Amino acid sequence: MAAALEDPRGAIGFKDPGSNLDEEEEDDTAAVLLSVLVQRGQLGLCFYESGDSSLHYMVDSPDDYELHLLSRVIQEVRPHVILTSAKQERCLTQYLQQLGSDPHYKPEVVTYPYVDFGLEVGKQRLLSTHLPFLPACISERDKMSYLSSCITFDSPLMLRAVGALLKCLDRRRVGVELEDSTVGVPILQFHAYTLKEVVYIDRDTYSVLQIFKSDLHPSVYKLQSGEKEGLSLYGILNRCRSKFGSKLLRQWFLRPTRDLAVLYRRQEVIRFFTSPRNSDVLNTLQASIRNIRNIPGVLRRMTLSSTKVSDWQTLYKTVYSAVCIRDSMRHLPQSIQLFREISEKLSEDLHYIAALINKVVDFDASLEENRFTVKPNVDPSIDDKKRRMMGLSDFLTDVARRELEHLDSRISSCCVIYLPLIGFLLSVPRLPSMVEKEDFEMEGLEFMFLSDDRLHYRSQRTRELDSLLGDLHCDIRDMETAVMTQLQSAVLERSSSLYQVLDILAELDCLMAMSSASQEYSYSSPKLARHRTIAITQGRHPLLELCSPVFVANSYQSSESEGRIKVITGPNSSGKSIFLKQVGLIVFMALIGSDVPAKEAEVGLVDGIFTRMQSRESVSVGLSTFMIDLNQMALALNSSTGSSLVLIDEFGKGTNTTLETAVDRDELVFLYQLKEGICQSSYAANIAALAGLPTCLVHRAMEASEHYRTGKPIKRIDKASSDEQAKRCQSVVQKFLSLDLEDKDVDLQSFMKDELLPSAGELLNRS
Repeated sequence: MAAALEDPRGAIGFKDPGSNLDEEEEDDTAAVLLSVLVQRGQLGLCFYESGDSSLHYMVDSPDDYELHLLSRVIQEVRPHVILTSAKQERCLTQYLQQLGSDPHYKPEVVTYPYVDFGLEVGKQRLLSTHLPFLPACISERDKMSYLSSCITFDSPLMLRAVGALLKCLDRRRVGVELEDSTVGVPILQFHAYTLKEVVYIDRDTYSVLQIFKSDLHPSVYKLQSGEKEGLSLYGILNRCRSKFGSKLLRQWFLRPTRDLAVLYRRQEVIRFFTSPRNSDVLNTLQASIRNIRNIPGVLRRMTLSSTKVSDWQTLYKTVYSAVCIRDSMRHLPQSIQLFREISEKLSEDLHYIAALINKVVDFDASLEENRFTVKPNVDPSIDDKKRRMMGLSDFLTDVARRELEHLDSRISSCCVIYLPLIGFLLSVPRLPSMVEKEDFEMEGLEFMFLSDDRLHYRSQRTRELDSLLGDLHCDIRDMETAVMTQLQSAVLERSSSLYQVLDILAELDCLMAMSSASQEYSYSSPKLARHRTIAITQGRHPLLELCSPVFVANSYQSSESEGRIKVITGPNSSGKSIFLKQVGLIVFMALIGSDVPAKEAEVGLVDGIFTRMQSRESVSVGLSTFMIDLNQMALALNSSTGSSLVLIDEFGKGTNTTLETAVDRDELVFLYQLKEGICQSSYAANIAALAGLPTCLVHRAMEASEHYRTGKPIKRIDKASSDEQAKRCQSVVQKFLSLDLEDKDVDLQSFMKDELLPSAGELLNRS
């Protein structure tokens, strides 16, 4: 739930947007203004640098409750002004308050009304912003087309943050303070922002490499989204046992890293769990981690005093399992950084919370009564009232016996019952003579109600019981609620320890999941290097090898000596695209810390393989083509102009490779084996035959190709129209004109197939 800031003027330098925002101290350095929104675990932000009038945007990204991603951005950008909505989530409020307590860095925090962060408002402000490099007469449509090429419109939180930022820039007149009021704040550049050491991968690459793939769920009516993960890299590596583990793994996929320390940290854990001798430990820990549940949700309900019995069960299982995992970790090698952190950071507060819940909460009774119930020996006054409740049965039987002595002789039996919120009542059976309400009246008794042919009354004795014993049920509930409140306070005081459980055990869950996949699919640990190189020995495509009974492994070398440009030639279906995707996936897996499907692999930590060829820093470029004349064109260009092919000249030495094929009689066989050299033929005729084209058409194409190659004229082979053919055509036209297209019984498809397209009809009949 989003909540408005309470008294923003009194916290960490908040300013009202209605105040004079122009009164700022002079600063020689360029100003950086950052706008941020957090909503339902997603972070959207952008910032403006006045030094070069550039707008930087970051696509919407998942962030945890403690906003570690936002913290990293602020550490790198160091904005002078942080702009956010007055209506914001609690985690952002807490983060900004903590930021304000830092004596070394105190940015100005400004809040704008929530309406200023509207999505359509943001788009309109972006459309009307001052872009000096565009012609003044440009149409709104053309401007929007240009903007869509500069900034992504698929991130709604970021676009909302952009709208508020543009308003702030105009109010403050950033960079144009001395200009006329008609001059807008200029934006000269748009830049996609990526954290340092984080590899940026665009959506198209994620889709092409099939890193993620959403499929419709067969039971779509059961799911809110109606989607499930299909065959994808994330799908085969996600063996996480907890939802928080799966969520963190997705974040790793969305933010691959070049940080060697982070990758080494992950690799050493995976290396430990992929060892066969540690399989029992892996299974035990994965069984325990299943019980790690939604702690933030439970803590949030505690703050609202709306905790349910299931919440206490969830919290107890989570904390108890975390303690078991911590104790297990203390018996594992402490030289592994993650194991050491789990042993140290999961404090004794967890043991205290687990012991306290176990001591206080009676889970069996709570489930039976569907409310929070306290165990015996927790509160003596509660125990006393419960004992009195338990002894009521015999006592009330004795009271009923004495009441019966004073009742009408026609009444043969009675009982005294207790109803919460009503009290003690005398219950007697309804006599046949008691028809009207007036018949229910009895001397000395106050009629209350009729239920199940029993009359319920208050008597002098039941009133005395109410006065003597009171409303025991309500008293017990109130006292147990007070105990629950105290227990909630004790848990909330140690909530920081509980959040640590999620963060660190989610990481453990991810690494154990990747270890399980590595064991099952025989992956190996890649060697990571700073220099620009990719060396893969017998690499495999992690997805295709699951779908194909036979998969041919291939190696790949990319370096200064081996060449960083790979031009791969070969006929259609020979495996060019699969090979390039295979290399991309192996590099991607190395950059999230995973083992890879290869016998050996060395990967340089540069992201050029996932981005456009924009600079000489690209680590590797692979080009696949069935245009076998491309290399002859390059050679002709070299000999005629004395220059090399532009692509090779720009990026360094290139290498020609091809995927091997063989021809057995007239049949083309794909060997899917990469080798150096150039494909000598496109094998177009063989590919056409494999695609199912008619043999006569393939032969005619080969004949035409040969005539073209030798310079012979290509003549038509169809015969001149005979009178019979002309009559047939005329007949078809007459039949077509006579068709009543409004008639629902007319089978137009059959007519087209049988009369107009006999060849197509023949093919359809074959199929």
